[in-house]
Amino acid sequence: MNKPEGFTSHDVVAKLRGMLKTRKIGHGGTLDPMATGVLPVFIGGATRAADFAAAQEKEYIAGFNLGFCTDTQDTTGKILGKSDKKIGSAEIYMAVKAIKGKQKQIPPMYSAVKIGGQKLYDLARKGKEIERPERDIFIAKSELISFDDQMQCGQIGLAVSKGTYVRTIIHDLGEKLGTYAAMNSLVRTRSGAYKLSECVDFEIVQKAANEGEVQSLLHATDSLFLDYPAVSLTEEGAERATRGAVIFGRHTEKGFDEIEGQLYRVYDKQGFKMLGQIKALDKGGFALFVYKNFR
Repeated sequence: MNKPEGFTSHDVVAKLRGMLKTRKIGHGGTLDPMATGVLPVFIGGATRAADFAAAQEKEYIAGFNLGFCTDTQDTTGKILGKSDKKIGSAEIYMAVKAIKGKQKQIPPMYSAVKIGGQKLYDLARKGKEIERPERDIFIAKSELISFDDQMQCGQIGLAVSKGTYVRTIIHDLGEKLGTYAAMNSLVRTRSGAYKLSECVDFEIVQKAANEGEVQSLLHATDSLFLDYPAVSLTEEGAERATRGAVIFGRHTEKGFDEIEGQLYRVYDKQGFKMLGQIKALDKGGFALFVYKNFR
C-alpha cells in the first residue's frame, strides 16, 4: 500500500479489513501518521511473514527545517527551541554524508517503544520524559537531495535498518550542526524488496474488490524472500515437512548446501510452503528444519 498522510499503519489495516471482508490482515513496519509511502500489508497465511518485512532495510526521503526543534522531533509538535544560526549548503552536505554507518540511537519519547510495559508516547502525552536505552542502528545510505540556503530547509535520502527513527536522525543532525532541526515530511520509498512504484492506494483496492480482482494486486509470499536460495521437495519430503520432521538432501529434488544457519525457500507441488533452516544434528551431519510455515 501507498499509505496516505494522516493514517496510522493500523488505520490502513482496519480500512482494508472492511474492503476485503477478512480479519486476517497485518502490516510489516509502522509508519507515523505524517509519513506516506510503502507499507507492506499481509493477508491470510502471509501474515506470518509480517515480522520479516518489519526487519528488512527501508529507504526514505525526508524533508526537514533547520532553526527549531519540537517535542515530537517533527513539525507536528510543540516548539521547544529556536536558533538564528544559518547553515550553508557545503556544511550540511558534509554533515549528512557523515551520518552513514553503525551507530547508537535513543528512541524519541513520541514513539511506540515500550519501557516497563508502557508505550513512550502515552507517557509523553502526560508530559513525562523517562530515560530510554540506546539501540544499535545502521544507516547504509545518507545523501543530501536538496537544500535551500535562504529557507534553511531541504531533503535527505536514507537507507536504514529496523527500528531506526528518521525524525531522530534529523533532530540529531541539527545538534551536530550547532542548531536545531525538525522533520517536515517523510516518504518511505522502499521496504525490503518492495518499491513505491509497486504500491496501490485505497481507490485501486476498492475497485479491485468490487470487480473480484483483488488477487491481481497481491504479491506472492515468497517475493519477500528472493534473496534466499530455493529447494523443491519430493513427495516424501513434502509429507515430512507437513508434520514438522527434518528434511535431508534425499528428500529434495537437487539437494542443498549444508551451511549451518542458511535459510532456504522451500517448495512442494502446491508452490511455496515454508522457510527452512540448515542445522547440525546431534548425531552428526546436517538437515533442513522447518523455520517458518506459511500454510
